[in-house]
Amino acid sequence: MKLATKYIHAGTEPDPSTGAIMTPIYQTSTYVQEAPGVNKGFEYARSQNPTRKALEEAYAQIENGKFGLAFSSGVAATDAVIKLLSPGDEVIAANDMYGGTYRLFTKVFEKFGIQFKYVDTTNVDHVAAAISAKTKLIWIETPTNPLMNITDIAAVAAIAKKAGALLCVDNTFASPYLQNPLDLGADIVMHSATKYLGGHSDVIQGCLVMNDAELREKLYFIQKSCGAVPGPMDCFLVLRGIKTLHVRMQRHCENGEKMANFLRNHPKVQKVYWCGFTDHPGYAVASKQMRGFGGMMSFTLKDDSVENAKRVLSSTHVFALAESLGGVESLINHPASMTHASIPREERIKNGLSDSLIRLSVGIEDIDDLIADIDQAIG
Repeated sequence: MKLATKYIHAGTEPDPSTGAIMTPIYQTSTYVQEAPGVNKGFEYARSQNPTRKALEEAYAQIENGKFGLAFSSGVAATDAVIKLLSPGDEVIAANDMYGGTYRLFTKVFEKFGIQFKYVDTTNVDHVAAAISAKTKLIWIETPTNPLMNITDIAAVAAIAKKAGALLCVDNTFASPYLQNPLDLGADIVMHSATKYLGGHSDVIQGCLVMNDAELREKLYFIQKSCGAVPGPMDCFLVLRGIKTLHVRMQRHCENGEKMANFLRNHPKVQKVYWCGFTDHPGYAVASKQMRGFGGMMSFTLKDDSVENAKRVLSSTHVFALAESLGGVESLINHPASMTHASIPREERIKNGLSDSLIRLSVGIEDIDDLIADIDQAIG
Protein backbone atom coordinates (compact mmCIF):
# COMPACT_ATOMS: atom_id res chain seq x y z
CA MET A 1 0.00 0.00 0.00
CA LYS A 2 1.08 3.57 -0.61
CA LEU A 3 1.36 5.84 2.42
CA ALA A 4 -2.08 7.45 2.36
CA THR A 5 -3.85 4.10 2.02
CA LYS A 6 -1.64 2.49 4.66
CA TYR A 7 -2.30 5.18 7.28
CA ILE A 8 -6.09 5.02 6.84
CA HIS A 9 -6.31 1.25 7.06
CA ALA A 10 -3.36 0.36 9.36
CA GLY A 11 -4.34 -1.96 12.19
CA THR A 12 -8.07 -1.69 11.59
CA GLU A 13 -10.59 -4.35 10.61
CA PRO A 14 -14.39 -4.14 10.83
CA ASP A 15 -15.60 -5.32 14.24
CA PRO A 16 -16.59 -8.99 13.77
CA SER A 17 -19.56 -8.78 16.10
CA THR A 18 -21.25 -5.68 14.65
CA GLY A 19 -19.42 -4.70 11.47
CA ALA A 20 -18.42 -1.35 13.02
CA ILE A 21 -15.82 0.24 10.75
CA MET A 22 -14.03 1.93 13.66
CA THR A 23 -12.16 -0.14 16.23
CA PRO A 24 -14.28 -0.34 19.40
CA ILE A 25 -12.99 1.04 22.70
CA TYR A 26 -12.73 -2.07 24.84
CA GLN A 27 -13.10 -0.38 28.22
CA THR A 28 -12.46 -3.42 30.39
CA SER A 29 -9.89 -4.47 32.95
CA THR A 30 -10.25 -8.24 32.59
CA TYR A 31 -11.71 -10.97 30.38
CA VAL A 32 -13.91 -13.98 31.21
CA GLN A 33 -12.17 -17.32 30.60
CA GLU A 34 -13.88 -20.56 29.59
CA ALA A 35 -11.57 -22.51 31.90
CA PRO A 36 -8.29 -21.73 33.67
CA GLY A 37 -5.89 -20.71 30.93
CA VAL A 38 -8.52 -21.09 28.19
CA ASN A 39 -9.41 -17.70 26.73
CA LYS A 40 -9.87 -15.75 23.51
CA GLY A 41 -6.31 -14.38 23.55
CA PHE A 42 -6.96 -11.80 26.26
CA GLU A 43 -6.47 -12.35 30.00
CA TYR A 44 -5.90 -9.04 31.75
CA ALA A 45 -5.87 -5.55 30.28
CA ARG A 46 -2.35 -4.65 31.44
CA SER A 47 -1.13 -7.53 29.29
CA GLN A 48 -3.51 -7.21 26.34
CA ASN A 49 -6.41 -5.09 25.15
CA PRO A 50 -8.11 -5.39 21.74
CA THR A 51 -8.03 -1.64 21.09
CA ARG A 52 -4.35 -1.51 22.02
CA LYS A 53 -3.64 -4.58 19.89
CA ALA A 54 -5.10 -2.84 16.84
CA LEU A 55 -2.99 0.25 17.52
CA GLU A 56 0.18 -1.79 18.02
CA GLU A 57 -0.42 -3.45 14.66
CA ALA A 58 -0.89 0.00 13.14
CA TYR A 59 2.36 1.24 14.68
CA ALA A 60 4.23 -1.67 13.11
CA GLN A 61 2.68 -1.11 9.70
CA ILE A 62 3.30 2.63 9.47
CA GLU A 63 6.97 2.22 10.47
CA ASN A 64 7.52 -0.74 8.12
CA GLY A 65 8.20 -2.95 11.14
CA LYS A 66 6.94 -6.34 12.30
CA PHE A 67 6.05 -5.51 15.91
CA GLY A 68 4.67 -2.47 17.72
CA LEU A 69 4.24 -1.79 21.43
CA ALA A 70 2.17 1.03 22.91
CA PHE A 71 3.13 2.80 26.14
CA SER A 72 1.52 5.37 28.39
CA SER A 73 3.93 8.10 27.17
CA GLY A 74 7.00 8.63 25.05
CA VAL A 75 9.11 8.73 28.19
CA ALA A 76 7.63 5.38 29.27
CA ALA A 77 8.65 3.89 25.92
CA THR A 78 12.17 5.29 26.38
CA ASP A 79 12.24 3.90 29.91
CA ALA A 80 11.44 0.42 28.59
CA VAL A 81 14.37 0.51 26.15
CA ILE A 82 16.85 1.44 28.88
CA LYS A 83 15.48 -1.40 31.03
CA LEU A 84 16.93 -3.80 28.47
CA LEU A 85 20.34 -2.90 29.94
CA SER A 86 22.26 -3.97 33.04
CA PRO A 87 24.47 -2.04 35.50
CA GLY A 88 27.80 -1.30 33.87
CA ASP A 89 26.40 -1.11 30.34
CA GLU A 90 27.10 2.03 28.34
CA VAL A 91 24.80 4.12 26.15
CA ILE A 92 26.00 6.55 23.51
CA ALA A 93 23.45 9.35 23.30
CA ALA A 94 23.13 12.54 21.30
CA ASN A 95 24.28 15.68 23.11
CA ASP A 96 21.32 17.52 21.55
CA MET A 97 18.05 15.83 22.44
CA TYR A 98 14.74 16.26 24.23
CA GLY A 99 15.22 17.44 27.80
CA GLY A 100 12.90 14.76 29.21
CA THR A 101 15.11 12.04 27.75
CA TYR A 102 18.21 13.65 29.21
CA ARG A 103 16.48 13.92 32.60
CA LEU A 104 15.47 10.25 32.51
CA PHE A 105 19.01 9.18 31.65
CA THR A 106 20.83 11.39 34.16
CA LYS A 107 18.43 11.57 37.10
CA VAL A 108 16.97 8.05 37.05
CA PHE A 109 19.15 5.51 35.28
CA GLU A 110 22.65 6.77 36.06
CA LYS A 111 22.14 5.89 39.72
CA PHE A 112 21.44 2.29 38.69
CA GLY A 113 24.85 1.99 37.10
CA ILE A 114 24.00 2.67 33.45
CA GLN A 115 26.70 4.87 31.90
CA PHE A 116 25.81 7.53 29.32
CA LYS A 117 28.23 9.17 26.88
CA TYR A 118 26.92 12.30 25.16
CA VAL A 119 28.42 13.01 21.76
CA ASP A 120 27.70 15.04 18.64
CA THR A 121 26.02 12.30 16.63
CA THR A 122 25.87 14.49 13.50
CA ASN A 123 29.56 13.52 13.15
CA VAL A 124 29.54 9.74 12.88
CA ASP A 125 33.28 9.65 13.63
CA HIS A 126 32.43 10.91 17.12
CA VAL A 127 29.98 8.03 17.54
CA ALA A 128 32.56 5.48 16.40
CA ALA A 129 35.20 6.95 18.72
CA ALA A 130 32.87 6.65 21.73
CA ILE A 131 32.27 2.92 21.23
CA SER A 132 33.70 0.61 23.88
CA ALA A 133 33.30 -3.04 24.83
CA LYS A 134 30.56 -1.93 27.24
CA THR A 135 28.47 -0.11 24.62
CA LYS A 136 25.08 -1.82 24.38
CA LEU A 137 22.86 0.94 22.98
CA ILE A 138 23.11 4.02 20.77
CA TRP A 139 20.26 6.53 21.19
CA ILE A 140 19.72 9.26 18.61
CA GLU A 141 17.13 11.83 17.59
CA THR A 142 16.96 13.16 14.07
CA PRO A 143 15.93 15.89 13.55
CA THR A 144 16.82 16.91 17.08
CA ASN A 145 14.75 18.87 19.55
CA PRO A 146 15.05 21.88 19.26
CA LEU A 147 18.13 22.63 17.11
CA MET A 148 17.06 20.53 14.12
CA ASN A 149 20.39 18.71 13.83
CA ILE A 150 20.50 15.72 11.49
CA THR A 151 22.21 12.37 12.09
CA ASP A 152 22.90 9.84 9.35
CA ILE A 153 20.83 6.87 10.56
CA ALA A 154 22.29 4.34 8.13
CA ALA A 155 25.87 5.30 9.05
CA VAL A 156 25.21 5.04 12.78
CA ALA A 157 23.35 1.75 12.25
CA ALA A 158 26.48 0.32 10.60
CA ILE A 159 28.58 1.41 13.59
CA ALA A 160 26.07 -0.10 16.03
CA LYS A 161 25.93 -3.39 14.14
CA LYS A 162 29.72 -3.67 14.09
CA ALA A 163 29.83 -3.00 17.84
CA GLY A 164 27.04 -5.48 18.61
CA ALA A 165 24.93 -2.65 20.05
CA LEU A 166 21.30 -1.74 19.52
CA LEU A 167 20.36 1.48 17.72
CA CYS A 168 17.19 3.22 18.88
CA VAL A 169 15.97 6.27 16.94
CA ASP A 170 13.56 8.81 18.39
CA ASN A 171 11.52 9.56 15.25
CA THR A 172 9.04 11.92 16.90
CA PHE A 173 9.98 15.09 15.00
CA ALA A 174 9.91 13.44 11.57
CA SER A 175 6.97 11.04 12.03
CA PRO A 176 6.72 7.88 9.90
CA TYR A 177 5.44 10.04 7.04
CA LEU A 178 8.83 11.68 6.61
CA GLN A 179 11.26 9.00 7.83
CA ASN A 180 11.43 5.26 8.56
CA PRO A 181 14.54 4.41 10.62
CA LEU A 182 14.02 0.62 10.51
CA ASP A 183 14.46 0.78 6.74
CA LEU A 184 17.83 2.45 7.38
CA GLY A 185 19.12 -0.21 9.78
CA ALA A 186 17.83 0.92 13.18
CA ASP A 187 16.78 -1.80 15.65
CA ILE A 188 14.08 0.16 17.48
CA VAL A 189 12.03 3.24 16.59
CA MET A 190 10.54 5.31 19.40
CA HIS A 191 7.77 7.89 19.09
CA SER A 192 6.11 10.23 21.47
CA ALA A 193 2.74 9.46 19.87
CA THR A 194 1.43 12.46 21.80
CA LYS A 195 2.82 14.55 18.96
CA TYR A 196 2.28 13.96 15.22
CA LEU A 197 0.78 10.46 15.47
CA GLY A 198 -2.06 11.60 17.73
CA GLY A 199 -1.96 14.99 16.06
CA HIS A 200 -4.69 16.75 18.04
CA SER A 201 -3.10 17.57 21.43
CA ASP A 202 -5.60 15.36 23.24
CA VAL A 203 -3.65 12.25 24.23
CA ILE A 204 -0.40 11.22 25.95
CA GLN A 205 1.18 8.08 24.52
CA GLY A 206 4.42 6.51 23.28
CA CYS A 207 5.40 3.57 21.15
CA LEU A 208 8.26 1.30 20.12
CA VAL A 209 8.52 -0.53 16.79
CA MET A 210 11.02 -3.26 15.91
CA ASN A 211 11.58 -6.21 13.54
CA ASP A 212 13.33 -8.72 15.80
CA ALA A 213 10.95 -11.17 17.50
CA GLU A 214 13.27 -11.83 20.45
CA LEU A 215 13.69 -8.10 21.06
CA ARG A 216 9.93 -7.69 20.90
CA GLU A 217 9.46 -10.38 23.56
CA LYS A 218 11.96 -8.69 25.87
CA LEU A 219 10.27 -5.31 25.48
CA TYR A 220 6.80 -6.84 25.83
CA PHE A 221 7.90 -8.46 29.09
CA ILE A 222 9.02 -5.04 30.34
CA GLN A 223 5.79 -3.42 29.12
CA LYS A 224 3.67 -6.06 30.91
CA SER A 225 5.80 -6.29 34.05
CA CYS A 226 6.36 -2.57 34.64
CA GLY A 227 2.84 -1.63 33.57
CA ALA A 228 3.28 1.67 31.72
CA VAL A 229 0.44 0.87 29.31
CA PRO A 230 -2.06 3.26 27.70
CA GLY A 231 -5.79 3.03 28.24
CA PRO A 232 -8.13 1.95 25.43
CA MET A 233 -9.54 5.44 24.90
CA ASP A 234 -6.04 6.79 24.35
CA CYS A 235 -5.36 3.97 21.88
CA PHE A 236 -8.56 4.81 20.02
CA LEU A 237 -7.53 8.46 19.75
CA VAL A 238 -4.13 7.62 18.28
CA LEU A 239 -5.69 5.14 15.85
CA ARG A 240 -7.94 7.96 14.71
CA GLY A 241 -5.01 10.36 14.49
CA ILE A 242 -2.95 8.06 12.30
CA LYS A 243 -5.71 8.02 9.67
CA THR A 244 -5.01 11.67 8.80
CA LEU A 245 -1.23 11.64 9.33
CA HIS A 246 -0.46 12.01 5.63
CA VAL A 247 -2.71 15.01 4.98
CA ARG A 248 -1.62 16.73 8.17
CA MET A 249 2.09 16.19 7.51
CA GLN A 250 1.73 17.50 3.97
CA ARG A 251 0.33 20.77 5.35
CA HIS A 252 2.87 20.88 8.19
CA CYS A 253 5.63 20.62 5.57
CA GLU A 254 4.10 23.25 3.28
CA ASN A 255 3.52 25.70 6.13
CA GLY A 256 6.89 24.93 7.68
CA GLU A 257 8.78 25.80 4.51
CA LYS A 258 6.95 29.10 4.11
CA MET A 259 7.41 30.03 7.77
CA ALA A 260 11.12 29.13 7.76
CA ASN A 261 11.76 31.29 4.70
CA PHE A 262 9.73 34.17 6.14
CA LEU A 263 11.76 34.08 9.35
CA ARG A 264 15.07 33.85 7.50
CA ASN A 265 14.21 37.00 5.55
CA HIS A 266 12.89 38.92 8.57
CA PRO A 267 15.12 41.91 9.42
CA LYS A 268 14.89 41.26 13.17
CA VAL A 269 15.68 37.53 13.07
CA GLN A 270 19.28 36.43 13.60
CA LYS A 271 19.23 32.71 12.79
CA VAL A 272 16.67 30.08 11.80
CA TYR A 273 17.16 26.38 12.54
CA TRP A 274 15.28 24.34 9.93
CA CYS A 275 16.72 21.31 8.15
CA GLY A 276 15.13 22.16 4.79
CA PHE A 277 17.53 24.99 4.00
CA THR A 278 20.04 23.92 1.35
CA ASP A 279 22.86 25.41 3.44
CA HIS A 280 21.83 23.54 6.59
CA PRO A 281 24.79 21.33 7.66
CA GLY A 282 22.59 18.24 7.58
CA TYR A 283 20.64 19.05 4.41
CA ALA A 284 22.27 16.38 2.24
CA VAL A 285 21.66 13.65 4.84
CA ALA A 286 18.12 14.87 5.52
CA SER A 287 17.36 14.86 1.79
CA LYS A 288 18.59 11.27 1.59
CA GLN A 289 16.68 9.82 4.55
CA MET A 290 13.58 12.04 4.78
CA ARG A 291 10.66 12.65 2.41
CA GLY A 292 10.25 16.26 3.54
CA PHE A 293 11.46 18.65 6.21
CA GLY A 294 8.47 19.13 8.48
CA GLY A 295 7.01 21.97 10.45
CA MET A 296 9.44 22.11 13.39
CA MET A 297 11.95 24.96 13.62
CA SER A 298 13.67 27.30 16.04
CA PHE A 299 15.02 30.81 15.72
CA THR A 300 16.86 33.56 17.55
CA LEU A 301 16.43 37.31 17.28
CA LYS A 302 19.06 39.92 16.48
CA ASP A 303 18.14 41.55 19.79
CA ASP A 304 19.25 38.33 21.43
CA SER A 305 18.05 39.02 24.96
CA VAL A 306 15.91 36.71 27.06
CA GLU A 307 13.57 39.63 27.76
CA ASN A 308 12.95 40.24 24.06
CA ALA A 309 12.42 36.54 23.42
CA LYS A 310 9.88 36.35 26.25
CA ARG A 311 8.11 39.40 24.84
CA VAL A 312 7.69 37.63 21.52
CA LEU A 313 6.62 34.40 23.22
CA SER A 314 3.88 36.23 25.10
CA SER A 315 2.65 38.32 22.14
CA THR A 316 1.23 35.75 19.74
CA HIS A 317 -2.50 35.29 19.18
CA VAL A 318 -2.74 32.28 16.85
CA PHE A 319 0.37 30.48 18.11
CA ALA A 320 -0.26 29.17 21.63
CA LEU A 321 2.55 29.32 24.21
CA ALA A 322 2.64 25.73 25.42
CA GLU A 323 4.67 22.58 25.88
CA SER A 324 4.52 19.79 23.28
CA LEU A 325 4.34 19.89 19.48
CA GLY A 326 2.88 18.17 16.45
CA GLY A 327 -0.77 19.12 16.89
CA VAL A 328 -2.96 20.65 14.21
CA GLU A 329 -2.70 23.96 16.05
CA SER A 330 0.51 26.00 16.04
CA LEU A 331 2.55 26.19 19.26
CA ILE A 332 5.37 28.46 20.35
CA ASN A 333 7.79 27.36 23.04
CA HIS A 334 10.79 28.54 25.07
CA PRO A 335 13.05 25.46 25.34
CA ALA A 336 15.40 26.91 27.99
CA SER A 337 12.58 27.29 30.53
CA MET A 338 10.12 24.67 29.25
CA THR A 339 11.00 21.49 27.35
CA HIS A 340 14.75 21.61 28.11
CA ALA A 341 14.78 23.20 31.56
CA SER A 342 16.07 19.94 33.08
CA ILE A 343 19.35 20.23 31.15
CA PRO A 344 21.98 22.27 33.07
CA ARG A 345 22.44 25.70 31.51
CA GLU A 346 26.14 25.19 30.81
CA GLU A 347 25.32 22.00 28.89
CA ARG A 348 22.58 23.72 26.91
CA ILE A 349 24.81 26.64 25.98
CA LYS A 350 27.70 24.36 25.03
CA ASN A 351 25.42 22.46 22.66
CA GLY A 352 24.08 25.65 21.08
CA LEU A 353 20.76 25.97 22.88
CA SER A 354 20.71 29.60 24.00
CA ASP A 355 18.49 31.13 26.67
CA SER A 356 16.75 33.18 23.98
CA LEU A 357 15.98 30.39 21.48
CA ILE A 358 12.34 30.25 20.36
CA ARG A 359 10.85 26.99 19.02
CA LEU A 360 7.87 26.75 16.71
CA SER A 361 5.60 23.83 15.96
CA VAL A 362 3.95 25.14 12.80
CA GLY A 363 0.43 23.79 12.57
CA ILE A 364 -1.98 23.37 9.69
CA GLU A 365 -3.85 26.68 9.92
CA ASP A 366 -3.75 29.17 7.04
CA ILE A 367 -0.10 30.10 6.62
CA ASP A 368 -0.90 33.77 5.99
CA ASP A 369 -2.47 33.98 9.44
CA LEU A 370 0.51 32.23 11.01
CA ILE A 371 3.05 34.50 9.35
CA ALA A 372 1.07 37.61 10.26
CA ASP A 373 0.92 36.43 13.89
CA ILE A 374 4.66 35.86 14.17
CA ASP A 375 5.38 39.11 12.32
CA GLN A 376 3.32 41.19 14.75
CA ALA A 377 4.80 39.37 17.73
CA ILE A 378 8.36 40.10 16.61
CA GLY A 379 7.27 43.71 16.02
